[in-house]
Amino acid sequence: MSEDLHKLAFKYALINAFQFGGTPNAKAVTGKIMAELPEMRKYAKEVILAVEGAINQISKMSNNEIENNLKEISPEFFFDKPKEKEVPRELPPLEGAEKGNVVTRLPPEPNGYPHIGHGMSFYFNYYYAKKYDGKVILRFDDTNPKKEKLEYYDAIKQDLKWLKINWDEERNMSDDMDLYYKYALDLIKIGKAYICNCDAEYISKLRYDSKDCSCISNSVQDNLSLWKEMESADEGKFSLRLRGDMNSKNTVMRDPTMMRVVDHPHPIQGDKYRIWPVYDFACAIEDSVLGVTHVLRSNEFALRIELQDYIRGLLNLRNPKIIEYSRFTVKGAPTSKRLIRPLIEKHLVSGWDDPRLVTIRGLKRRGITPEAIHMVAEEIGLSKSEPVIDWSLIESLNRKVIDSTSDRYYFVSDPKFLEVSNAQNQTIQLKRHPDYDRGFRNVDISGKFFISGSDFKDITKGQILRLKDLYNILIIDVQDDLIKAMRTDEKSSKDELSKVKKIQWVTDKNVKVSVIVPGILYEGEDINPNSLTTVVGYGEREIGLLKEGEIVQFERFGFVRVDRIDPNEVTVIFAHK
Repeated sequence: MSEDLHKLAFKYALINAFQFGGTPNAKAVTGKIMAELPEMRKYAKEVILAVEGAINQISKMSNNEIENNLKEISPEFFFDKPKEKEVPRELPPLEGAEKGNVVTRLPPEPNGYPHIGHGMSFYFNYYYAKKYDGKVILRFDDTNPKKEKLEYYDAIKQDLKWLKINWDEERNMSDDMDLYYKYALDLIKIGKAYICNCDAEYISKLRYDSKDCSCISNSVQDNLSLWKEMESADEGKFSLRLRGDMNSKNTVMRDPTMMRVVDHPHPIQGDKYRIWPVYDFACAIEDSVLGVTHVLRSNEFALRIELQDYIRGLLNLRNPKIIEYSRFTVKGAPTSKRLIRPLIEKHLVSGWDDPRLVTIRGLKRRGITPEAIHMVAEEIGLSKSEPVIDWSLIESLNRKVIDSTSDRYYFVSDPKFLEVSNAQNQTIQLKRHPDYDRGFRNVDISGKFFISGSDFKDITKGQILRLKDLYNILIIDVQDDLIKAMRTDEKSSKDELSKVKKIQWVTDKNVKVSVIVPGILYEGEDINPNSLTTVVGYGEREIGLLKEGEIVQFERFGFVRVDRIDPNEVTVIFAHK
């Protein structure tokens, strides 16, 4: 067993060193062994000693030696192996759904940019429509002229396309104004709605006290005449109210406003209409006339269900099936346009795409992928609790998506100069990725390097270090911002080699890189003043050839997304480790 254990430790340590370019990770190697030989858990000390021995042996090898040894003892590692398909997480079956007869809607209001909560809601509706071979309607809820802006219609469509969410039909609520007028008049004619000329404050007080105002006694003819007058009235003078139930425990049902005068041009309809429906009236009608079968939405609208069903009942319209889930929040980040907009207006964040925000544009800019947002939605599901999403979940799922496609590069922050006196000019090949098939990148080496300030501060004269994936050096002199060293191929004992520190480097042929590091925006109720920092350093010259939007990994630093390429500098945004 002992010999087999040492062979297994050596194999997994080689694999770990080959995949991740450096000293094998003892914890990871031990975990692999325990998974293959669970009976060895009771001999943990022996396993750890075997792993330490393998790591000591491998630490003195070059990259070529590691690869050759691995090919010799485990050639199957380099064979093309069919990857096990990860079983996708599925959302629960949709209640009352029939194949080919499911219609859902994506109902954004064009008054801002969507955030992760909208994205997850969009995904739920899209997911179920596609699962049941149904139809998705993109319907802009644009019946509040003072809040809607033309730019948001296109912005929302762009965000949906980036999220890989498609739709089969596109509608604007504002295109159906004549329909709302018809149904409003129908309610008046059957005595279920009346024109009210009370001011908003007085109406609010009466509703709180469960009392009618005198306007409820208007005759049908009086209300029809007042409707005509309302068309040219000043804003705030009249409103059309539904005859509900002033004694209802659900205050939404206490004679709510259905239509009101809004004296403001609409981004699409212009000045064509002055009487506009409130959300509940327009939504109740649209969900029915568009044939929506299932409405999936957060439970902030729970009190509205009774009202909307009541409106549809009065108008002989069909009710859709309503499926509710709790609102999502992300720890330390605002998840509503109501909270985000003031931050932008006060210049506390740079805009809707600030990488500290969980807007779709902020997440995209940070390097979070559409697939990760889908996975977050599937992970949380149609939860009835109040889920608080931690950034670690988003990062973990995003890492699963980008790890296999993100090329690796060297980057050093707070760079300090290192000169190796006896180094030869040469071109070396470094793996682009742990996946052997992704190829190599060429790096020209002389004797001039930069290392990170964090490594620099711990270096002392006479110390032996290893430049990662290159060679060992002996430190000759340490000055304020300069280290002088020489290459050394001197043989060392296993114990000495295990203690040799490996450090990251770039050559003097590099590119300046600024890394924007977003953090948690809120600490409790307060803005975190350190929520956005910048790390400056040098990266491999090839980083300057990347494209904006590309996601890569800076080894021993983390995943980053290229934000901007300038002639003398590359700006990236840190995504996560």
